Amino acid sequence: MPGEAFTPEQQAASAATLTAAVAQEQRRLDLVYARLDELREAYRRRLSAVRRTGAVGTHQNRSERDAFAAHYEDTLARLEMVENRLVFGRLDLRDETEPRYVGRIGMSDEERSQLLVDWRAPSAQPFYQATAAHPAGVVRRRHLMTRGREVVSVEDELLDSDRVDEVSDGLTGEGALFAAMSAAREGRMTDIVATIQAEQDAVIRSPLDGVLVVQGGPGTGKTAVALHRAAYLLYAHRERLERSGVLLVGPSRVFLRYIEQVLPSLGETDVVATTMAELLPGTTARATEPAEVAEVKGRPVMAQVLARAVRGLQRVPDAVQELDVEGVTVHLRPEDVRAAMGRARRTGLPHNQARETFALAVLDDLVREYTQARGGERDEDDRGWLYEDVRTARDVRRAVNLCWMPTTPHGLLEKLYARPELLARHGRGLSREDRALLEREQGSQWTVADVPLLDELAELLGPHEGAAAARAEAEDRRRRAAEVEFAAEAISAQDLGDGLITPEILAERFHSTGSRLTTAERAAEDRTWTYGHVVVDEAQELSPMAWRALLRRCPSRSMTVVGDLAQRSGHRPAAQWADVLGTAAGEHVREAVLTISYRTPAQVMDAATRVMSRLDAAPAYPVNAARDLPDALTATSVADPAAGSADVVARELERLDTEAGAAAGRLAVIVPAEHRAAVVTALRTHPGTRDALRTEREDPLSARVAVVTPVEAKGLEYDVVVLLFPDAVLAGGTGDLYVAMTRPTRRLHVVHAGDRVVDELDAVDGEG
Repeated sequence: MPGEAFTPEQQAASAATLTAAVAQEQRRLDLVYARLDELREAYRRRLSAVRRTGAVGTHQNRSERDAFAAHYEDTLARLEMVENRLVFGRLDLRDETEPRYVGRIGMSDEERSQLLVDWRAPSAQPFYQATAAHPAGVVRRRHLMTRGREVVSVEDELLDSDRVDEVSDGLTGEGALFAAMSAAREGRMTDIVATIQAEQDAVIRSPLDGVLVVQGGPGTGKTAVALHRAAYLLYAHRERLERSGVLLVGPSRVFLRYIEQVLPSLGETDVVATTMAELLPGTTARATEPAEVAEVKGRPVMAQVLARAVRGLQRVPDAVQELDVEGVTVHLRPEDVRAAMGRARRTGLPHNQARETFALAVLDDLVREYTQARGGERDEDDRGWLYEDVRTARDVRRAVNLCWMPTTPHGLLEKLYARPELLARHGRGLSREDRALLEREQGSQWTVADVPLLDELAELLGPHEGAAAARAEAEDRRRRAAEVEFAAEAISAQDLGDGLITPEILAERFHSTGSRLTTAERAAEDRTWTYGHVVVDEAQELSPMAWRALLRRCPSRSMTVVGDLAQRSGHRPAAQWADVLGTAAGEHVREAVLTISYRTPAQVMDAATRVMSRLDAAPAYPVNAARDLPDALTATSVADPAAGSADVVARELERLDTEAGAAAGRLAVIVPAEHRAAVVTALRTHPGTRDALRTEREDPLSARVAVVTPVEAKGLEYDVVVLLFPDAVLAGGTGDLYVAMTRPTRRLHVVHAGDRVVDELDAVDGEG
């Protein structure tokens, strides 16, 4: 028990027991890693042999070769990514004589005897679900702590009281979970495969079908659960999901870099990870805009506005038009245009694709009149050139385009924004004030809120042949240049050819063998790709229009949606998920709630909850903190928080050195955007902070100190958070303040100038 005194003899016996257990598990670890090395080498040989065959034989032979190469490459990639913490658990079971080892992948020896159970397999489930009350046949659960290929310690949990004497050897400790929580942050998220808790495991193994909404407060591991669920589903439904792929949507590119190693470390690489800003291939939204503008763009009514705008491209002339074809006058009549439009619309095709049916119907009428004017019926050859005369006539082309104008999503949306009269014509359901918010000059950069609108228009319009051809040509040039560059590097690195083989020749040879795109790569380049499963993180931030875009990519409606309603940005509170899911709320939705915060210390979590309650924004789904750390919350009052922040950060870095080791751990200064520049200046000029500072917004992960806004901090975690200007943070919404307060794993230090938020903290004012 904690605090119990042990005699020197007992301590020596415990140390000897631990040494013997570590040696025993090291032998097992050596055996598993040796087998891993054998498998890697075997797949390297097979892949090399397949590649040596080259582009020879029949088309079927080449297809088989490519299929084998793809399989070997994928398997080898998985084997390469599971090096760290390959084995992390052991189960001693009541009805089995041999222990069952749990790890990142499943593995058998040459005789097909099982060496390692994949953590996702049903037989590994007791490692996460068994308890003393419900041991599920488990006598002992052992956690293996490893560093590289070395076992450094083991810890045991005894679950079957009837057989304690058989296995008990006193090997207990702080627990793998608490050890992981106490470890210093390294700027990247790591997997939790060795420490998944029972309520998390239940969510991870939940059935594939339907929309699963995972509500999780700060630090409950909802992001980790979503990623491990993606890995589990790819394992349990490999055949279904390998063909269609999995889409992962995160809140920012920084967030995706933060989590980018988790899925590969779990043996999964074929997942498309993107943000809403990059959801539409070929379009990246870089501009920002006021929240009230983004809110209007995200409303469901915008779908009707865009549909009317597309329908507005289909115009019936007010009167009969006279068109010149090679000196002959033909007539475009409104009734003929209406009939052609009806025929085109009945095809059900998008606007640009239905245009062909419309144009053919109009041309039939005009060719008939033109033929009669040129002397009546002719033979087949004559009819061909008569048709070509009409089709290529300038007046006809112009008239057909004016009646059924082809366009691109980007071009049409730009016109809507730039022409108030056009937006007023199609913008029923939007107030004059709403329309004024949407107005902007043509050629402005796209924002995140524009992307779902562009996607909606892409669905309504269909591909524009001219624009699609230009994009394809540009993409082909880009890919070709990349292949030549890669070939040049290969020639230089391997000293090939003595000038006889040029990069262009080698690139052409590579291209002729058929460069293979993975499912993820093909899906990422295709707007119309439909995924087998979609994972959405920070889902509380998505607009109804964004949900339309995501549902379009998942006809099966199989989704994992994770977030926290209390952390929603802005001033749009939501009491239930149905309020934010848009059209997704109409699907088969089931909810799961994560209730334990493993990250945020209890003192900080309690203070954040208290502040939210006093602001009439109490979390609808409160959480309980798993850890209670001393001095986890401090407040410092200064005249100028921006200038005074440097001294506070310097002291916190010194304390972090003492707690976590020299230069270990991460600290975030969370500050409203309007104060960022002043804070950066103060930190850059202070000798205790300037060397640790990283200010680039695009990558706040790579250095020890990051200066970020509350929105940029969303989804991330740090050892220490220094929060500045809390009242100004609150001005952005209660969700932003809640996010800012709950990022730390060790300590929150609030620096203020008499802010009213601090009155709710009941914290020690460290500087008076």
